[in-house]
Amino acid sequence: MSRNSLFFWIGAIFFLVAALLMTQVIGNEYPFFACYVILQFIVLSVSWSILGGYAGYVNFGTSAFFGMGVYTAVFLFKVAGAPLAVQIAAAAAVGALMGFALGLLTLRMQGIFFSIATIALTIVIETSITNWRYVGGAAGIQMQRPPVIAPFNSYVQMLFFVQALLVVLAIGTSRYIQNSWMGHGLQALKDDELAAECTGVPTLRLKLLACVISGALMCAAGAPAAMYLQYADPSSAFNLNYSVTVLAMSLIGGTAHWAGPVVGAILLGTTQQLLTVTISSEINLLVLGVMLVLFVVAAPEGIIGLIRRVRPKRNEGEG
Repeated sequence: MSRNSLFFWIGAIFFLVAALLMTQVIGNEYPFFACYVILQFIVLSVSWSILGGYAGYVNFGTSAFFGMGVYTAVFLFKVAGAPLAVQIAAAAAVGALMGFALGLLTLRMQGIFFSIATIALTIVIETSITNWRYVGGAAGIQMQRPPVIAPFNSYVQMLFFVQALLVVLAIGTSRYIQNSWMGHGLQALKDDELAAECTGVPTLRLKLLACVISGALMCAAGAPAAMYLQYADPSSAFNLNYSVTVLAMSLIGGTAHWAGPVVGAILLGTTQQLLTVTISSEINLLVLGVMLVLFVVAAPEGIIGLIRRVRPKRNEGEG
């Protein structure tokens, strides 16, 4: 194991220990409600960047995967009272299958055609769920939380820690992909897909694999949401705001490095939570649009790209 990997996993362990300590020390429920949302967006943004950042295939289907994660959990809980771990694992499997199917159907398309196809996927799935009365249909469904598991004092605290585990899993996966042969292959096809194919890069296989992994992680992130809200309805679960927000977070942080979506999700997610408390949640989309425009104009490579540009200049000045 390299030194960077060692530092990363030590940091991940400290992060999880800190999250667990928070659940034992803080009695107020609101920090866990707010932090859960931020962690959820970190998982979604990091997952999105595996296909949208490394491969350059802009995916507007985040809400489709997230919503399927929500309704996979709803279905399993209603049918068999499945525990949360089973709901998340099943949602990840469903997301992987969705990603594989989406890849087979659309990845031969490029550019705007692929993006439009992912939007269509969201509409098709949302319409199907809306007409499925067993899981509530258009009216939605109420969810009754089961008893909380020790050492947590409330179900929200447990969901917060579970989402923290998913953050570590998503970042660890994204980081591994970036530094592996898969990441190098995805970067090659992003730069010039035709040239990559001519040099022997298995572009279709790489895109399919990226789609499967990205879909599995996004669906897994959505699975706890039904218990978090104690309610699920199609218009909320498949809301296109998820797709737009995750895209903006990734672009603001930078898509070329695994840390970019993390930084973007923390910055934008924290800002939105503060605005929700102090002003109104209605202003979130305005702030999202303004920040996205500012970063696209001033820092098209995101915060991570801006740091990389500033650091060499600083080193030259010191030399």
